[in-house]
Amino acid sequence: MTLKRCSYQDCKSSAIGKTNKCIAHGGGKRCSYPDCKSSAIGKTDKCVAHGGGIRCSYPDCKSGAEGKTDKCKAHGGGTRCNEPDCKSSAIGKTNKCKAHGGGNRCNEPNCHSSAIGKTDKCVAHGGGTRCSYPDCKSSAQGKSDKCKAHGGGTRCNEPNCHSSAIGKTDKCVAHGGGTRCSYPDCKSSAQGKSDKCKAHGGGTRCNEPNCHSSAIGKTDKCITHGGGKRCSEPDCKSSAIGKTNKCVAHGGGKRCSEPDCKSSAIGKTDKCKAHGGGKRCPNCIDWIDSRGGWSKYDGYCATCFKHIFPNDIRSKVIYTHTKEIMVRNVINENFEGFVHDRPLYTGNCDCTHRRRIDHRKLICNTILAVETDEFGHRGYDQKDEEIRYDDLFMIHSGKWIFIRFNPDNNISKVDIDDKLDKLIETMNRYKSRCDLYLLSLYMTTSYIN
Repeated sequence: MTLKRCSYQDCKSSAIGKTNKCIAHGGGKRCSYPDCKSSAIGKTDKCVAHGGGIRCSYPDCKSGAEGKTDKCKAHGGGTRCNEPDCKSSAIGKTNKCKAHGGGNRCNEPNCHSSAIGKTDKCVAHGGGTRCSYPDCKSSAQGKSDKCKAHGGGTRCNEPNCHSSAIGKTDKCVAHGGGTRCSYPDCKSSAQGKSDKCKAHGGGTRCNEPNCHSSAIGKTDKCITHGGGKRCSEPDCKSSAIGKTNKCVAHGGGKRCSEPDCKSSAIGKTDKCKAHGGGKRCPNCIDWIDSRGGWSKYDGYCATCFKHIFPNDIRSKVIYTHTKEIMVRNVINENFEGFVHDRPLYTGNCDCTHRRRIDHRKLICNTILAVETDEFGHRGYDQKDEEIRYDDLFMIHSGKWIFIRFNPDNNISKVDIDDKLDKLIETMNRYKSRCDLYLLSLYMTTSYIN
């Protein structure tokens, strides 16, 4: 008996039933679903995708049974991979799953990955459907024609979120999608094939002995040991920050948004620490000279923590301005009523002008203020100092005397004890003038170097 062959040009397959074509070219009974051109399976009038053929016997599963089994691939039907303890399906006419080498392989030399779809290459070498975005060489995701970066694949279902949904979830990483860290009460994403986030030991770790940090990017080392992208400046061994090719010191990463400021923006803010970026101390956050908070001081700056929790064991070891404390002690031994390093504000203050003065006392209608210029206050911004004076005048509209005391001996070479004597002498002179209302200027500044 001579088998009837498919009439399609150069096709050697058998024609099906009373048609003159094989299944692949439209022969045999077709699926009755509207606009479907696939073959009807067995005695049914529909293709597998539309419910034809034998169905999987697993409860509530609507997929087609594979081969001579009564289950779909997901529930154990069809030919299984013959690798020991592997429960995946064998691919095509091979006896192994993709992970163990089954199915068509990529034809690139020395590549052992699977060829994708009807192509002869893996994703990395250009196989499968490519992203339709102009000049994009990435793979299209799922049934879409774009890669993840250009909006392809399943998207996060949170309102106004355009990120990709992760894995079999309907949310992106930021909104809780994908596998989560198994550490108690941790809401971060698990990294790679591990069940923990980076902070709790998940993902690839640095391969340096006794190092428990995460390996960065495609490297096998953490940032400290040279992993990740490095700064492109010659002879610089620091890490490049974010999407830039430079380290923080050479201008990489997000910069402070203040005009003419070249410092790095801190954390998720758009400003450097000096301009209010990063996490601020909750006690002085509303002050114009607020400081950054420290995790080791429960989010407070060191100064506020020491003032608020003086009996905490951490307060005992906080670094203090030793020269400023020395000046304070000398002032307290010779005068009464001086306030040390406290914000200056009135009962009706709107909290926008709180400024600290190292040592101050109100005498009649004049504030006598002593500023300890450790290191000559070289790091202070001159413009900010002028604004600071303006703010102080808004709080106290009376007269001011500023004594700027430099405790260092790098300028005048004068012994510190002689300087302190000079300070007390100057303070006594101005105090007497305040008591007698002999000041004519609204602001007087005296320097002791």
